[in-house]
Amino acid sequence: MNYDLETIIAADAAQIPLYAKRDIALVRGEGSYLFDSTGKRYLDAMSNYGVASLGHAHPAFTAALTDQLGKLTTAHQSFYNDARSMFLEEIARIAPKGVGRSFLSNSGTEAIEAALKFARTATGRSGIVAAKRGYHGRTLGALAATAEKKYREPFEGILGQAVTHVGFNDLEALEAAVSAETAAIMLEPVQGEGGIHLADLEWLQRARDLADTFGAILIFDEVQSGFRTGAPFYSAANGVVPDILVTAKAIANGLPVGVTLVTDAISDGVPGGAHGSTFGGNSLIARGGAETLRIMREDDLYANAAGVGAYVMAKIEALESNRIRAVRGTGLMFGIELKMKAGPMLKALQDRGVLALMAGTLVLRFLPPMIWTEQQADELVAALADVLNG
Repeated sequence: MNYDLETIIAADAAQIPLYAKRDIALVRGEGSYLFDSTGKRYLDAMSNYGVASLGHAHPAFTAALTDQLGKLTTAHQSFYNDARSMFLEEIARIAPKGVGRSFLSNSGTEAIEAALKFARTATGRSGIVAAKRGYHGRTLGALAATAEKKYREPFEGILGQAVTHVGFNDLEALEAAVSAETAAIMLEPVQGEGGIHLADLEWLQRARDLADTFGAILIFDEVQSGFRTGAPFYSAANGVVPDILVTAKAIANGLPVGVTLVTDAISDGVPGGAHGSTFGGNSLIARGGAETLRIMREDDLYANAAGVGAYVMAKIEALESNRIRAVRGTGLMFGIELKMKAGPMLKALQDRGVLALMAGTLVLRFLPPMIWTEQQADELVAALADVLNG
């Protein structure tokens, strides 16, 4: 059945109006491109907020899901399941040493909620130290650690977490905030929503040291940075390993899944039945996650993300536009901080056939599929040159 844009918009009115809608309807994808209801093609430079890691309609991924649909779509985690075993084996290949016990849920924010509960169980404390500009999700526990006031303020009275926010990469503030009352230090090694900011390795290592000193749990939120920075996890690739590592988005190529990885000690301290998920780890999603990680590994998409990311950022920097304040990022997670509001540029890119994101009011954010080549990078740079000089 085909729906035209008018019909799609009319049906969408039944939704609670929580999102600022764009004026197109996406109906199909192919590789690194998306198509709207009129047939117009767009370069995908956002992968639906970082989730479509293999692009769209990837043949091997599609075949694996089709096969699983014909077998079994759901199996609760109280049962063993072959597809879930495939997924857990692939996760074990990339998990940092010592952080190999998994909880499977349905989203990044659910995975963060699990991390917070596990940290409180492990320490018997409730205090959380997080970073300014940090974003960890919109459920109540995760929202308490999220720094941006526009997300947090409407719910301040019921958040139920004692959270101290410190400056990102501020060593002195971090040292002053962590104490014997701290249950967890929760940080994004690369801030996404906050504007594509990379953590200093000295700062991450100091967080590790402070957690060890005070018996707190170090949580790294790699929901957005996982897989696309040139390695499965930016933090571990740079030599700092947390007690809990949270990831989601790119791990199953757009299917809803969150993964909370913990140490043996934390896992052993969680009472049976203390947490759970009806849909988490179901066989269809698990098969998709296993196939995504297999393709990433066998096609070496980590190295591809690093190479194409370095290539495209160098090309953007060479534009030397007087509208660009800074270019930041690593791998296929990069942004352009502008000297003006990014909204008009985002719309101009869309009109030019490129779909991107914003991070705050000044930053254009790019989270392309990990299958991008230099061809797609050149297409993006050409579009940027047009809209920045327009």
